[in-house]
Amino acid sequence: MTLSKVNERISKHESEWGRDAGSVVLIAVSKVQPVEKIEKVLKAGHRDFGENRVQEALAKWPKLKGKYPKINLHLLGPLQTNKIDQALSVFDVIHSLDREKLAAKLASGIQKIGKDVEMFIQVNFENEIQKAGISVENLDDFVKICTKKYDLNISGLMCIPPINKDPEKFFLELKILAERNGLTKLSMGMSSDYAQAIRCGSTHVRVGTAIFGSREKI
Repeated sequence: MTLSKVNERISKHESEWGRDAGSVVLIAVSKVQPVEKIEKVLKAGHRDFGENRVQEALAKWPKLKGKYPKINLHLLGPLQTNKIDQALSVFDVIHSLDREKLAAKLASGIQKIGKDVEMFIQVNFENEIQKAGISVENLDDFVKICTKKYDLNISGLMCIPPINKDPEKFFLELKILAERNGLTKLSMGMSSDYAQAIRCGSTHVRVGTAIFGSREKI
C-alpha cells in the first residue's frame, strides 16, 4: 500500500461512518525508516509523522523540519524523564503520558522553553507489564492532576489494544473514557485495525507499514 491508498481508505471510512471529511489525522509512523523513504512522503505533502524513540527522532527530524514547513512530529513510544528536554526540542505532540512524575517534569520543561505541546494520556487496559500506560482505575484522577495541578494541554487519550483480542472493545471503551473526562481526541488504530478505529471515533490513526512497507532491522 502507499500513502495515497491509505488516505483514500481513510476518506472512504470517514464517509461510510458519518465522520466529517478530514476529521481523522493520519500519523505516518516513520520509526526505523530511512530519511530517503520519509522524504518521499514529505514531498507528497504529508506533514504528520510519528517516532517511538527520542534519540532516533533527534538524528532525523531537526534537519527535515528545517527543510519542510509545518511538520507535526508525534512521540508514540514511552518517554523517560531524563529525556524530556530533548523530546520537547523536537516533538510537537506526545501520545504516551502515563504517570505523575512525567507530568511534573513535562510541565517544568514546557515552562522553561515556552512551547505549547499537545498531549495524549496513554491508557493500559489490562495493566500489561510490557506496555506503558495508566490503568483505567486511575485515569480520571490522573486527568485532573495533569490539567489542574500541572496545567498541561491534554487533548485526548491513546491506547494500544491487547494482542489477539478484538480491538473494537477497547476502542469503544477509550471513547467512553475520553468523553467522561471532557477530552475530544482519540489516538487509536494502526495499520491492521485503523478502519475499525475510525468507526469507533478515532481522531488520530498511527500507520507505518501500510505507508512505508516493512521496517528495516535494527
